Amino acid sequence: MKKKKLVMALTAVMASSMLLVACGNDNSNDNKSSDSKQSDTTKTAGKTDGTMTDGTYKLQEKNFDDKGWKGFMTITVKDNAITKSDYNYENKDGKLKTDDADYEKNMKAKVGTGPQEYIPALNDSLVAKQSAADVEVVTGATHSSDSFINYSNQLIQAAQRADTATIEINNGATLQDGKYSLEEQNYAHNYRLVFNMEVKDGKITSSDYNYVDKDGKKKTDDADYEKNMKSKAGVGPQEYIPALNKALVDKQNPADVAVVTGATESSNSFRIYAAQLYNATQSGNTDMIKVYNKVEAE
Repeated sequence: MKKKKLVMALTAVMASSMLLVACGNDNSNDNKSSDSKQSDTTKTAGKTDGTMTDGTYKLQEKNFDDKGWKGFMTITVKDNAITKSDYNYENKDGKLKTDDADYEKNMKAKVGTGPQEYIPALNDSLVAKQSAADVEVVTGATHSSDSFINYSNQLIQAAQRADTATIEINNGATLQDGKYSLEEQNYAHNYRLVFNMEVKDGKITSSDYNYVDKDGKKKTDDADYEKNMKSKAGVGPQEYIPALNKALVDKQNPADVAVVTGATESSNSFRIYAAQLYNATQSGNTDMIKVYNKVEAE
C-alpha cells in the first residue's frame, strides 16, 4: 500500500467535509441543526501549554451519508500520548465498514484499497506519529484520510483542553451564514495563527488566514520575514497567504485547496484549520475556537 506524508509545522494540535468519508462518500443530508457544538461539556483542569490530559475523547458524525454510513472516532490519551485510535464508520444496523465484505471487495477493485486496509492504517499512523498533521494519507483513500486528519486534529485539541464531551459533526449540512474564527493561543517563532471565515447565502465569501506577533503585526507585513523566506523557498507570506485565502473562496472546500509550492507546511496547516472551521459553519457555531497549540523549544 502506498502512502504519502503530510508534513507541517503544527504539533499535536492539530482539522469534513473535508467530511468526504470514504472514497466517493459525499454526504447528502442537508441538516441545518445548530445544536451540534458539543454534548454536555465534561472538563477537568484544562491546560494551556498544548499538552494532553489523560482520558478518552470521542467524536461522531450526526448524519448518514448517501451510501448509508456515518463516521465516528475515539482516541485514548495516557501520559500525554495517544495510546489508541479507533476510527470507523457504521450503518443504521450498527455494522462497521471494516466488516462489510462487499464494500471491501468493490472499493478494492476500483482503487486498490478497502476499509480493511486503510482504516487500520490510519489508526496506526496516528498512534505512531502522535500528530494529526503527520498522519500518512493512504493512496486510494484520500477523502477518508482527509476526514481522519481533520477529526484527529479536533480530538487532540479536546485532549489539550481536557474536554471529554463528545464532538458532534453535522456532516453534509448546508453552511450557515455568519462569521467564524479560530486562533492559536501560543506563539511559535514569535507568531501565532489567526483564521477568520465568513459565510453568506450558504457560501464562503471571505477567508482571512494569517499569523500575528505579540504586537498584532501580521506576517504578511513583515518585510524581513518575506525577504528571508522568499530567498530560501521562492515564496513568502505576501504570496502564499493571499493565495490560500483566495483558493478557499474559489473552491469552497478545504480539501480542494492546493498546496503552495515552497509553503507546504503552512498550506497543510491552512487546510486542517479550514476543515475545522468548515465543520463549525455546518453547525452554525460562531464561538471563537481557541487552540492551545504545543510549542516545541525554540
